[in-house]
Amino acid sequence: MEKDKQQTVPNVLKKLAHLLGTEVKNRRLEIPEKFGRGYCAGFIFNEHIRMLILNYELNEDIVIENPDINVSERMILFKFQNIFPKTEIGLTGKQLKAIPSVLIATRRMNADVVIPIHTNTATINIEVDANYLNGVFDMTGKSPVLQSLLQNTQPLLFEQIIYPALQRIVDEIVTESVGETFELFFLRIKAEELVCRLLMELEKRDEKHLYALNTHDIQTIYKVKEQMLEHPGTPPVINELAVCANMSPSKLKRLFRQIFGNSIFSYYQEFRMKEATRLLKEEKLSVSDVGFQLGFTNLSHFSRVFKEHIGMKPKQYSRSSNLKI
Repeated sequence: MEKDKQQTVPNVLKKLAHLLGTEVKNRRLEIPEKFGRGYCAGFIFNEHIRMLILNYELNEDIVIENPDINVSERMILFKFQNIFPKTEIGLTGKQLKAIPSVLIATRRMNADVVIPIHTNTATINIEVDANYLNGVFDMTGKSPVLQSLLQNTQPLLFEQIIYPALQRIVDEIVTESVGETFELFFLRIKAEELVCRLLMELEKRDEKHLYALNTHDIQTIYKVKEQMLEHPGTPPVINELAVCANMSPSKLKRLFRQIFGNSIFSYYQEFRMKEATRLLKEEKLSVSDVGFQLGFTNLSHFSRVFKEHIGMKPKQYSRSSNLKI
């Protein structure tokens, strides 16, 4: 019985508990007050799939050797970020405005021998064996994106924005109270559903050829994204972004679309509409104030774009949000 119990807890969680001078109880590690606050929970469902729920603040970074490096080399990582409720530990004011998303990475992007345990972390990490997924799905002649991901042979990274159906599953994982008898079974089903839905989204991407990525290019693309989203009222200019990135415009556009599944302008527009919903719902701004703040000089144009993305006009959205409150 003890052996079975140990096999359901990731070794990295045990190692972190040892460093912090505490124990893993019921697959959960509570951060001791002298080191910070929050918790980590870990689950090895079987040899093919495992999950870590990390929601904590530490007083300082910790670096530990990865005890499962050989296992991890086979795995594809699904990292959910900005998905915890606002009241949860680990979210700063800046992060509250961030779009909930999932990073999907081959292990060649993350095969470090050491794992940094950062001071402020609020993520759910699901690892799935690429060989297992290849046995489940027949990708012959199907999506080049999925084929390249499941081959797990080159450094690739994709980011997918989380839509409401995915967020509901995440919420169930974090908040649903399930007895110990059914906990592993329940969470495994939810984890597999998340993975399945994300693969379905990646299959819709139309890239015919994928380029192996390196850390420098990824960091550059993310800096471009942050720079663009810091000023949602100013539409991006590709040539200016390319100069800042020290890339050709064609390379910048190609890598951005490969990672985010969307063109630079379409991604910017989608973010801008999500920011509009936040300003209407949380900041209680008027429709005209939101439109002008986000760079629209024509409110009719703002209303049309908003409806294309959100499914209703901004005045309707504002009224419905206020009624719910």
